[in-house]
Amino acid sequence: MLATSDIVSLHTPLTPETRGLIGERELRLMKQSATLVNTSRGAVVDEAALVRALGEGWIASAGIDVQVHEPNPDPNDPLLGLPTLVILPHIGSATEGARVGMIGLAADNVIAFLEGRPLLTPVSGSPLP
Repeated sequence: MLATSDIVSLHTPLTPETRGLIGERELRLMKQSATLVNTSRGAVVDEAALVRALGEGWIASAGIDVQVHEPNPDPNDPLLGLPTLVILPHIGSATEGARVGMIGLAADNVIAFLEGRPLLTPVSGSPLP
């Protein structure tokens, strides 16, 4: 499928089986005119291999909605300078329903904290109850 597809679009959760799903081997199998789109999780694609693939012309272009490290702390990350790559901040949760739900959950956590109850979504290692 990789060798014949014009567009390869990834939509998978990050699991031990999908980590590095697309690496150098897979990118080299793709057509030189192909585009890779990753809207799943950053670690599904080997970013160093993607930089080489785009820089050396193994594939034509890529669009990613997510990186391994977000927010990306490195302004010199080679991904950021590739003219054949479009990067968006991870916007999978940008629907109105998702944002309303996030606001409600945050408010419920604040109320639980103020009332001395356990948090609904505690952060691991947090000193809060």
